[in-house]
Amino acid sequence: MAAKSPAKSRTAYVCSECGADHTKWQGQCAECGAWNSLSEFVVEPAAAAGKGGVAASRRSSWAGKSDAPAVTALKDVRHSEDARIGTGIGEFDRVLGGGLVHGAVVLVGGDPGIGKSTLLLQAVVKMAPSLPGLYVTGEESLAQVAGRGSRLGLPLDGVHALAETCVERILEHAAAMRPGLIVADSVQTLWTQELSAAPGSVSQVRESAARLVRFAKETGTSVFLVGHVTKEGGIAGPRVLEHMVDAVLYFEGESGSRFRVLRAFKNRFGAVNELGVFAMGDKGLREVPNPSAIFLSGSREPQPGSCVMVTREGTRPLLVEVQALVDASPLSNPRRVAVGMEGNRLAMLLAVLHRHGGIGVGDQDVFVNVVGGIRVQETAADLPVLLAVLSSLRDRPLAEQTIAFGEVGLSGEIRPVPNGEDRLKEAATHGFKRAIVPKANAPKSGRVGEMQVVGVERLAQALEAATD
Repeated sequence: MAAKSPAKSRTAYVCSECGADHTKWQGQCAECGAWNSLSEFVVEPAAAAGKGGVAASRRSSWAGKSDAPAVTALKDVRHSEDARIGTGIGEFDRVLGGGLVHGAVVLVGGDPGIGKSTLLLQAVVKMAPSLPGLYVTGEESLAQVAGRGSRLGLPLDGVHALAETCVERILEHAAAMRPGLIVADSVQTLWTQELSAAPGSVSQVRESAARLVRFAKETGTSVFLVGHVTKEGGIAGPRVLEHMVDAVLYFEGESGSRFRVLRAFKNRFGAVNELGVFAMGDKGLREVPNPSAIFLSGSREPQPGSCVMVTREGTRPLLVEVQALVDASPLSNPRRVAVGMEGNRLAMLLAVLHRHGGIGVGDQDVFVNVVGGIRVQETAADLPVLLAVLSSLRDRPLAEQTIAFGEVGLSGEIRPVPNGEDRLKEAATHGFKRAIVPKANAPKSGRVGEMQVVGVERLAQALEAATD
């Protein structure tokens, strides 16, 4: 009987946006519709892919036992609350949902030079006494990593590092060392011996990340993956990479500013859209415990076109200044420019202001900016935006120490927003004396501490209260 021929590798084309496989190259992905997103890579047969690595050692250690999972009643599954490990950086813990979970895989993305490696090196050093870590660098030498640690004044005792890009060798060292935390900087430099594609390609990034995820789940080792970003701002590589990990964090910062914002876009163990604020200094990243202070204007005198609102990022209320500039337009089609909020919503709010507030800006250019580089995505910014526009149009500042928040409906009603009580308490803590808010969010007493709260139901009432 002739021997069975081994399975051969085949060539496939994978979409970098959705991860769909195609048998031949085509300009548009048939699954998600993205153009020019298909990349060629070699698909190894299942038997070859299973050789070596953690999976093979697991099978060899369980010789004679079946690897097939058993069907179990969900009510009989033992579970416990996820134990959190503090990173020693309060703002980092906040974004992670209270700390790092054993076996969690976290993807950290951001622009070059924003501070991703600095933050993770600081975290590894602070966690070293309780959670031994392995810092794997694929872009720098060990001397460069040690030099950065010395410049930052970090105690490097007990911190281990490895300059390697081959996933198989990384996992061999990790299996022997058994660290509690692995940092892979970056995932785009990793490659596996079982694929012939170049490092950084779609197939290498996906397979390398999959092996690290599998290792983390089997051993309980927490893993941080550093990801490069594209010119559009997304993490480079296949979009399926974000689905494989437990949390996706983005590091953001304005050009020339020393402040950095760490935002969670996905978190299986905590709240999404959580926000952490850091300041970059000579000794690395320093957490900012009171971010509201940096988002408010440094000027103490009220200015026309400015209104302070209380937004909510994850579980934290933040005071943010909204600025508006209204000026006569030399164009036949006046401009509507919104920075930090959606442009279409600004156009809608201006239409509501004209219809239900009796104030038209059809012949005016309107520019709206959220100070501090914050992007407000909730509807609580509606009322502050309109009050700032009114203030700029009339060249009259709002009353000193006044805040506002509330959603504005198309019929001119002021709708309540979630967590109104927390927002008012945050404003009172910072010394504000007056608040214009939806009536449903206003306390019955009309006051929160020393702050007077004015509850309004219609846009006309809000505009009248702002001009008193």
